[in-house]
Amino acid sequence: MKLPKFIKGNRLTLLHNGAEYFPELESAIDEANKEIHLQTYIFKYDLTGISIANALKRAAQRGVAVHLLIDGFGSLKFPQKAIENLIAAGVQVMHYRKEVFSFRFRRHRLRRMHRKLVVIDARIAFVGGINIINDHQKPGQAVPRFDYAVKIEGPLLTTIHSSAKRLWMLVAWAHFKKRWITHLELQPITKPVGNERAAFVIRDNFRHRRDIERSYLKAIANAYNEIIIANAYFLPGRNFRQALIHAARRGVSVILLLQGKIEYRIQYHASRALYDNLLDAGIKIYEYQKSFLHAKVAVIDQYWSTIGSSNIDPLSLLMAQEANVMVLDQAFAMELRTTLQLAMEDSKPVSKIYWGKQSWINRSLNWISYYIVRILQGVLGYSQERTRV
Repeated sequence: MKLPKFIKGNRLTLLHNGAEYFPELESAIDEANKEIHLQTYIFKYDLTGISIANALKRAAQRGVAVHLLIDGFGSLKFPQKAIENLIAAGVQVMHYRKEVFSFRFRRHRLRRMHRKLVVIDARIAFVGGINIINDHQKPGQAVPRFDYAVKIEGPLLTTIHSSAKRLWMLVAWAHFKKRWITHLELQPITKPVGNERAAFVIRDNFRHRRDIERSYLKAIANAYNEIIIANAYFLPGRNFRQALIHAARRGVSVILLLQGKIEYRIQYHASRALYDNLLDAGIKIYEYQKSFLHAKVAVIDQYWSTIGSSNIDPLSLLMAQEANVMVLDQAFAMELRTTLQLAMEDSKPVSKIYWGKQSWINRSLNWISYYIVRILQGVLGYSQERTRV
């Protein structure tokens, strides 16, 4: 199994929610001199989206090569007029698998670009789970989504910049936009700027189909003290579940922070179908209640951590373009762990006794949802055997 390459000498800044992320992002865009790659699943034309779009226009108008790649389904509602205005200002805009309404359902329609990645001048990168969208799920919602991004400076930019350019190039070729393939020769900083060791890990449908899942499984297998996973859409395959159960049975404290509010009903109930098995193994489950959980992070043994776009479900682990950063650094892991512990205080613990009192209606709904997802997974050709590591 090929392990991710950890590169030392980076400076990582943990950004919690859009309130910390978007000001940093807009400031970095305004300081760009040569090139911007922004790749996101959702780009919503709300106040946040308009602010970032205007920053991209300003950059393009002062001569920066601006590349905006949005997913054709996640950004389906991004106005065509806004796209035309961006292009008129000099921003290059493309859709990843632009969605065309059709009654014909094909497997490739689920292969989305789910990564949230920004690279500026091969000097600064942002990776995480935060889309370009207002931090509040609904108007009037007092508490923002619970999510993270990480600002990255240092030698890891070599890998991140290369990945961003490669995906842009592939989509440009598919769109017959050869003239939009940049030939700027930017050299990322290779000298140390900090102390963190980190790896950039992606999932695609070519050479990196299982890299994110394998990185998780390797870290879980090596855990000896504690595993904390916070994940918005948690529906792991058999191997992932067994890895967590084996860890718990050998004495590792395994804690899951999961969605407590219903956002997507089938996913919500399908995840809950796994609770009995996980609780029986001694795994602790918390359901976040304060707002919608959108995080995709983990901390293991207060040293290994990850932040990124990948959920632990079939869509992320088997079909989507994803990007995570894995970090080997105690201080960074402890900072992330502290915020997760605070989030657990705003969560509902799910005990075996409480869960045992669930009505047969709720249990049936959970299992029906689970098998709907499993059947779809089988119909689409992603059987359990293909997910084994």
